Amino acid sequence: TAGLCAHPAPRQAHKVSPVIEFHHVHKTYPVNGREISALQSTDLRIERGEVFGLIGHSGAGKSTLLRLINRLEEPSGGRILIDGQDIKEATLDSVRAAIAVIPQEPLLFHRTLGENILYGTDEKDNDVLHDAASAAQAHDFIQNLPEKYDTFVGERGVKLSGGQRQRIAIARAIAKRAQILIFDEATSALDSQTEKEIQDAMDLAMRGRTTLVIAHRLSTLAHLDRIIVMNSGQIMEDGTFETLREGNGIFAKLWNMQAGG
Repeated sequence: TAGLCAHPAPRQAHKVSPVIEFHHVHKTYPVNGREISALQSTDLRIERGEVFGLIGHSGAGKSTLLRLINRLEEPSGGRILIDGQDIKEATLDSVRAAIAVIPQEPLLFHRTLGENILYGTDEKDNDVLHDAASAAQAHDFIQNLPEKYDTFVGERGVKLSGGQRQRIAIARAIAKRAQILIFDEATSALDSQTEKEIQDAMDLAMRGRTTLVIAHRLSTLAHLDRIIVMNSGQIMEDGTFETLREGNGIFAKLWNMQAGG
């Protein structure tokens, strides 16, 4: 199992990537006295260790789906299961411990690089720290800093470049040992060269983990196992990069716009 706890007593999480299932999940919000649907009745299964892409225009329902998985919000109806367990029946701490989110703008604290990487873990082991940084391709640039892992990053990581901040965020996710990774537009603010370098670090982090990737640039999804396309709170397309690109749907139109532009 994913190691979710149904009770507050701590339990060791198994190091196995979980299956994620949505059963008739929908989400509505009250707006001006009426309910507006952000996610319509959704059935979805993400397999163990699958690297899964999610695309769609703003307001398509992507962020709602991710917030529901992370229990930042509760569904209006339906059930979300992680390895067969309804996440509503698990403790919030155990759900959050199973998931690591790497956002477009990672939140770094005015602490040392080492403390930022190990934030959210109980680890104090330098081997864990160095292994996570190496996997995220951050170890080399850290070693070139005067204070190395004891270097303070400044408020919100201002002393680091965008690519360096993302490497630290990926290292933090690896050190946390979460078995579900969510990359939420994690490379969209980077230039193309830096994005390619970060992609290599992402690929290493994804190994053995169930992974969800929201991306703006469709080319970054080419290596994923599966992609869904959302629109108006619904799943409109579901397939591999190649099958969607060669089809006549939303993905193919977006691809032609980006490739042509």
